[in-house]
Amino acid sequence: MNYYNYFTEVEDHFRQARNSGMFMMSPLDWVLVEAWKDAGIPLEAVLKGIDRAFEKYHARRKRTSTVNSIAYCTQQVLSVARETDIGGAVAAQSVPHGFEPDQLAGFLGGRADELAEAARRASSGSPVLAEAATALSDLAEQAAKGELTDLEALEQRLSVLQDRVLGVATSCLTDEQLISLRRDLEGQLRPYRRKMDAAQIAMLEQRFLRRKSLEHLGLSPLSLFCVS
Repeated sequence: MNYYNYFTEVEDHFRQARNSGMFMMSPLDWVLVEAWKDAGIPLEAVLKGIDRAFEKYHARRKRTSTVNSIAYCTQQVLSVARETDIGGAVAAQSVPHGFEPDQLAGFLGGRADELAEAARRASSGSPVLAEAATALSDLAEQAAKGELTDLEALEQRLSVLQDRVLGVATSCLTDEQLISLRRDLEGQLRPYRRKMDAAQIAMLEQRFLRRKSLEHLGLSPLSLFCVS
């Protein structure tokens, strides 16, 4: 299952469990599900947690509002995850199992193009973005020749590049943009703060700002889990 399949399965299952009209994941939902995937929580555990959360919701005598966010299911998803032996799942999901050379080359080349375009537009940090674009172009050439066979090493390389790019992306946001993003996140988190501990909230804040920083520069995540 690739990166986006995990998200779409969760979104579809939540929509069915909610059973009250249209639903699309919000930015908060996206980073929350991303955190579950990165933690190695199996899709089956997430879906079971969603079912449990709605079982409790429907069992309540008084329902004051409609469930509008996957964050509502956080406690139950984590509860199911604790019941599951996720250690093996983390190892099994740590790196995708294989790609065709053209598929991998296309992914790396596409990300290189995004970074090259962002480097041309960026007022600061463009050398870092340009260097990352060059590195990805080189990797794309190796992939096309079938030379990138160690996917774990490649994922680690992409992670290093991602960290450098994120530093630039965050610095490109103005104070006003950062304040606006934090207000947006706070508005989405407010109804669900009681269902999360401080560490979970801090993690969501960090991931939310990272994702929005990348989007601001027109960039996508650098991870093999994003290969479709």
